[in-house]
Amino acid sequence: MNFNNLPSRVKLVEVGPRDGLQNEKQPVPAAVKIELIHRLQAAGLTEIEVTSFVSPKWVPQMADNAQVMAGIQRKAGVRYSVLTPNLQGFEAALKCQPDEIVVFGAASEAFSQKNINCSIAESMARFAPVVQAARAAGIYVRGAMSCTVGCPYEGDIAPERVSYLAGLMKGIGVQHVGVADTIGVGTPLKVQRAIEATLKHYDINDVSGHFHDTYGQALANTLISLQMGVWQFDTSVAGLGGCPYAKGATGNVATEDVVYLLHGMGIETGIDLNQLIDAGQFISDFLERKPNSRAAMALLNKRLNS
Repeated sequence: MNFNNLPSRVKLVEVGPRDGLQNEKQPVPAAVKIELIHRLQAAGLTEIEVTSFVSPKWVPQMADNAQVMAGIQRKAGVRYSVLTPNLQGFEAALKCQPDEIVVFGAASEAFSQKNINCSIAESMARFAPVVQAARAAGIYVRGAMSCTVGCPYEGDIAPERVSYLAGLMKGIGVQHVGVADTIGVGTPLKVQRAIEATLKHYDINDVSGHFHDTYGQALANTLISLQMGVWQFDTSVAGLGGCPYAKGATGNVATEDVVYLLHGMGIETGIDLNQLIDAGQFISDFLERKPNSRAAMALLNKRLNS
């Protein structure tokens, strides 16, 4: 294993408020979401995915998107991003002045059809005007590439499919892409191949990792990505999340676990782990369950016993 080329600093994109909470059955009030975001930015997170401007019919949890965006006390140096599925969503988001928008596509044709009822190519054609409008408004555009190593309908995904999607995203003007193991089936070599396929179209500085921990592989997948030079990752406080179109997929890798790993390797994040754990405890208490983070639980137990 090569540990010589590890990045000295890593940027984490906190997706808990959006990707993490969108599947919660019980409504999470806007005030709770806003408080979570304030706690996350106080802990040192500088990239926060706040909400999505999708139809409340499909994702009722995000119906308070404008209210949440308006309620945040913005902190200098923090970028606030929102997911926009179409031009209508983008126009609604624009009124809330996001720093970044997120568009999405799948490396699996079956997943694309189940998720948004169109082919991969059609989905990118739909997003083209959204990307164009965002960039014309001076808003940064990030792309989420789902199912890059495995799909609940197709099984393993060939790296060529990942390269195809990355090329389409590059073609419509997406500036940065996240390589996502949406259902958490990936192992390090599969993830490495998916990232290599993406690097045919994007520079290493414009690629991030997004790993779910369904099979307990997210930290191993993070490590192989670090060894490849990837220095940006999506993580979710308290391991919140899942995927509505991928039954059985558990949450994103917990931000606390990734921070513990990085700090233990001498890699800077700018994040205060104790404050982060408090933020995770806050939202977990509201949801009436324990944080889905090994590091958080270990350190919380240590606090109790000290």
